[in-house]
Parts: sequence; C-alpha cells; structure tokens
Amino acid sequence: MEIYMLAGLMMVAAALIIYSLWPKRNDDEDVIKRRMRGRSAQASVAAIRKEAKESVAKKVFNTVAPIAVRPVQMNSAEDMSKLRMKLATAGIRGEGVVTTFLASKTVLAIFLGLAGMLYAWSKGVDILNGAGYAMLGAGFGFLSPNVWLSLAVSKRCDQIRKGLPDTLDLLVISVESGLGLDAALQRVGDEMKHVHPAVSEELQMVTVESQMGVPRSEALTNFAARTGVEEARSLVGVVNQAERFGTSISTALRRQSESLRTKRRQAAEEKAQKTTVKLMLPLIMFIFPAILVVLAGPAGLRMYEMFTSGTL
Repeated sequence: MEIYMLAGLMMVAAALIIYSLWPKRNDDEDVIKRRMRGRSAQASVAAIRKEAKESVAKKVFNTVAPIAVRPVQMNSAEDMSKLRMKLATAGIRGEGVVTTFLASKTVLAIFLGLAGMLYAWSKGVDILNGAGYAMLGAGFGFLSPNVWLSLAVSKRCDQIRKGLPDTLDLLVISVESGLGLDAALQRVGDEMKHVHPAVSEELQMVTVESQMGVPRSEALTNFAARTGVEEARSLVGVVNQAERFGTSISTALRRQSESLRTKRRQAAEEKAQKTTVKLMLPLIMFIFPAILVVLAGPAGLRMYEMFTSGTL
C-alpha cells in the first residue's frame, strides 16, 4: 500500500506541475479570437483551435526542455554539430531535435532511477542496494537514447545503401532521355518516394538546396555527409569528377550503378558464407543433444537394465 500511495502522490505532483504550466481556457479563447481577426473568412475554427493547442504544447516544451537539458548540455559547438549531423543521418530533422534528444536523456534517467528505487523499496532491500538499483536504472535511462540513435542510424544507412542501385538506374534512364542532372534528381526523388523513402527524402533535399542557390557539387557533398554511407560518397565523387572533366555523366552513373550492384552481390555472398559458421552454435546446443538422446537413449536404457539385472 505504501508503494501505491507513493506512486499516486508522484502522479498527482506531475499532474499539478503540468496543470500549472497549461494555460487557462480563457487564454486559449483569446488566442483564437486574436488569430481570427487576422484570418480570412475561409479559415475554419477547428484549424485555429488545433494551432492553438500546438502552440500550448510548444509553450510547455519550451518551459520544460531547458531545465531537462541543463544537466547534459554540451559546451562545445563541435559536439553539438556532430550530434545534429548524427540525428540528420537517422532522418530526424527539425528545429528542436537536439534539445529534445538531450532532454530525453535526463527525463529517462530520472524516471528509471525512481523506478529502480521503487523496485528496491518494494523488495525491502537496504539503502545501499537501493541506491545501486537507482543508479543502474538512471544509467540505463541516460544511455538508452544513444543506443536508440545508433540503431536508427544503422537502419537508415542500410536502407539508403539498398536503394542506391535502383536510384542510379533511374538516374541513368532520366539523363539518357534528355533531362539535366538537377531535373533528373528531382524526378527520381519523386518516383522513389514509395519504394525507397529514405533515398527519396535525401534527393529532395538536394533539389531544394540547388533551388536555393547552393552549388550542385556542394549540395551533393552535403547529401553524402548526411547519409553517412560510403557508396554515397563514392557516387558524389564520381559525379563531381565527371562534371569537372566534362565527361559523360550518364556513363559515369551507369558504371557506378554496376559497381554498387557488384558490391551488394558480394556482400550477400559473404553473408551466405558466414551462415555455416553461425549455424554451429544452435546445432551444438539444440540439435545434437536431441539426436544423441534419440540414438543413444535406447542403448543406454538397455545397458542400465542389464546392469541392474546382473547380466552385464
């Protein structure tokens, strides 16, 4: 009962904190009225109320996030840039993604630390072991966002690596049909949206950067840096070299596509060759004991009967 009472008090305290940060109903209505004065007649009240709720959520986030980020704040701009680039490689972009990621580490560390303390208290352990449970939970909560981010980066890089050969084939077809490289990148980005969404998103960002005045070589270099895939860096190098020396881009793209397909086939063959070695452990642990019981079991029982009867 004491555990339940403590958990209930913590929930009530959290609810009171959220309620104190949440604006009153009259404030929402005032925001809606102010926005309706500057809106056209076609704007619906439901859409305005939705934007008001989003602004409330943003206000709560802007209030809580700086407090949660303070214990894990990075002092170096280089570290912040690396974290932002890693989040972009995982496909997570936005204005406050770095703040949200750092705040999640603090929130999870506090939450899991309290959970470990409650678990230790429910088991009746002493203070020293209870502190150990709390520190273990806090450490796991602090490190879990990093583990999740590494898995997300690995998964997205694998998706981009698998989608690059098909993307290059479409680029070759588009360039050979008469489209320029910028138009081909835009067209391929639109066509690959449902097949390889990660590659499509990156190509669309290259198109947007080119339309904003960024040189194509720089936009492609940013594409390679965001993806973090070696094949993308090789592709960007080939395209930039072809533009610099005036060679055929379609030929360079075709050869790069063949090279990527060869690498993908070799990687598949390598995984197939490793299958035999990986099967040794389950064979030894699970299949061989069953075969041993089936084959040697009757003989062992016969020998035991002969030994007990004295005939052996």
